[in-house]
Amino acid sequence: MSDIFIAAPVPQRLLAPLAQLDAHVTVRESDTPITPAELKAGAANAEVLVVPLSTPVTADIIAAAPKLKLIANYGAGVDNLALDAAHQRGIQVVNTPGVSANAVAELTIALILAWSRRIPEGDQLMRGAGFQAWEPLFFLGHEIAGKTLGVVGLGAIGRSVAAKANALGMHVRYWQRHALSAADEASLNVQYAALDDLLAVSDFVSLHVPLVPGTHHLINAAKLIEMKPTSVLINVARGPVVDESALLTALQQKQLGGAALDVYEHEPQVTAGLKALPNVILTPHIGNATVEARDAMAGLIADNIVAYFNHQPLRYTV
Repeated sequence: MSDIFIAAPVPQRLLAPLAQLDAHVTVRESDTPITPAELKAGAANAEVLVVPLSTPVTADIIAAAPKLKLIANYGAGVDNLALDAAHQRGIQVVNTPGVSANAVAELTIALILAWSRRIPEGDQLMRGAGFQAWEPLFFLGHEIAGKTLGVVGLGAIGRSVAAKANALGMHVRYWQRHALSAADEASLNVQYAALDDLLAVSDFVSLHVPLVPGTHHLINAAKLIEMKPTSVLINVARGPVVDESALLTALQQKQLGGAALDVYEHEPQVTAGLKALPNVILTPHIGNATVEARDAMAGLIADNIVAYFNHQPLRYTV
């Protein structure tokens, strides 16, 4: 009988189909992060390994799992996996792209609105001293209609963000390695700009690129200087896409209006100093943390594991 090791608690949408397989399923039920030693022990006899995207699967762990044939990453990214080691062993790797795009896009828009209308500050105020009266100049924020949103990376998430931003009356610019056709730009109501130009004109810059060598510190000190002193950086992609030390300096020196971060360069740690800034919103990597998205991701993994045991083609192989 084959072993399936699941390194974190998961929705029933993933577990129920596995009960029909001729396999022994072990789920690590603790909600604390699994240690490398625990993961190595759990994967030692596993033919299928399921891990959340926060769990590194190193070459050392792969080497210690001689029966491993399939790694399913519970997340759209794969920067936590030693892909070269897996591929050298002929281990198939799958992930869960696409189905969380709407959830991440909704959070992106929520962060833009929360920063613009100072919602976290207002909540803190009302839990403390409160306010005395409505006044014409009290607690002013900004409307986002008419503002320019620069979308860095126009994949599934970026496109969903663009559609929602357009619906709210924003002007959308985008940058990625290859521009879309004129017809696609027209259908999405977006306009291509070189990265430097996008940074210079955008009121909000939202990051939606994968973490690969070419995007590590894509937003660094030099790029931050190019942004308007009133603009806001939104990162719901991967933490190391931004040089957080440079971001902290830019915010402290008022080279930038603010930031909203859902991911962190040294996750789960937050760069010292960011928590003290009132113009920064911090959320705990909840981009796709919706019941709908997590169930859909679980469904993709379950379908792939069932397909693997039935010797059928897998979807979303990496």
